[in-house]
Amino acid sequence: MKVYKLRYVVLAPGEDWNDEDDKYVAEIPLLPGCRAWGDTPEQAIEYLRGNAVAFIESIRAHGEALAPEVEAMAMEVELGTEEVLVAV
Repeated sequence: MKVYKLRYVVLAPGEDWNDEDDKYVAEIPLLPGCRAWGDTPEQAIEYLRGNAVAFIESIRAHGEALAPEVEAMAMEVELGTEEVLVAV
């Protein structure tokens, strides 16, 4: 299994290209078009995670390769290992 460490951007309502007046938008620049909206930044990020999984699965299902920049962010993870990723 691969885990991708992808940077994201969160825009406040009405900021820059975010034309949603009352929503935060989160986007992963390395996955063009992969974005999500939420009532809070945390909600937008939560939805973005799910969208990123679907985005990558769709690319794989169609037999296409991910961009080299995305693959460079991948880490191989073995199920059942005793490691954990922790963000502080």
